[in-house]
Amino acid sequence: MRTTLTIDPDVAERLQQETRRSGKGLKAVVNDALRHGLGLAGKPKRQPRFTVRSHSFGFKPGIDLDRMNQLLDELEVAEATREYERE
Repeated sequence: MRTTLTIDPDVAERLQQETRRSGKGLKAVVNDALRHGLGLAGKPKRQPRFTVRSHSFGFKPGIDLDRMNQLLDELEVAEATREYERE
């Protein structure tokens, strides 16, 4: 579509700067700016929904998995104590 536009001086200056920076013609710069301003620019694709897959580790009921690090610390202390007592 051919049309005549009156462009404000500040916008015209910015268009000239962008044509120099990008090396594109005025027509391409104006069309890109309009697409972007109107929300027609390449919208990023929506990422696939993140899903969490549960896994059964085979622990018996009553085992608090949130305290596994504490259990490991206690076992390491017990082992260190046994080694110290052997010396």
